[in-house]
Amino acid sequence: MVLAAVAGCSTVDSPRPAREPSPRPYKVAGKWYQPQSHAQGFRQKGVASWYGKKFHGRKTSNGETYDMYGISAAHKTLPFNTVVRVHNLDNGQSIDVRINDRGPFVRGRIIDLSYGAAKQVGLVGPGTAPVEIVALGAIRGPKELEQEKRKYIPVDYQQGVFTFQIGAFRDRNNAENLRAKMDDKYQNAHITTYESPDGVFYRVRVGRFTTLDQARRGEEILIREGFDPIIVAE
Repeated sequence: MVLAAVAGCSTVDSPRPAREPSPRPYKVAGKWYQPQSHAQGFRQKGVASWYGKKFHGRKTSNGETYDMYGISAAHKTLPFNTVVRVHNLDNGQSIDVRINDRGPFVRGRIIDLSYGAAKQVGLVGPGTAPVEIVALGAIRGPKELEQEKRKYIPVDYQQGVFTFQIGAFRDRNNAENLRAKMDDKYQNAHITTYESPDGVFYRVRVGRFTTLDQARRGEEILIREGFDPIIVAE
């Protein structure tokens, strides 16, 4: 198994961003999500969709007013103001978007583009498309995406220390049960603790990788086995 084969690789020194306090987890449709504290090393493949008129003018999850004609996106866990490059694998078109909302909460979908962004990568007609997204860095607000498009805070997304988060629980016993189950099959199954104003959350993680190529191979295995892993840079 790839997870077992590469989990023990030695770590590689790489530039590290300043760490912000871990954002608070949130719950949608009975499932808890833990936003990441930074986006270093983040790369993900899956299905992109878009959202438009129904949400136009409403507040986004970070408190902005959603503009369907603007260039923005929703992601379940990436930090707000992360800039990601979205590559449409069907037609080869790409666009850089800023994360300012949460979603999509549909299995298999990894990012929701604004109508304006979806139009630029040929997504409006088909509605969905397979994509790859890569974190480029972070900016402070929406105006910078246009005014300083190539001045993102850089991240090294090829090397680092990567693992997968596969669950987050309030009950330590539930987390321990999942960790034990994963420990039978994979290396480096472990629990990290997050203390929020609403209580303590126990996050189950598995695997240890020093390059994204290794992590992506492991991600494919977990997806085939029915998990919805989140790549985390530790």
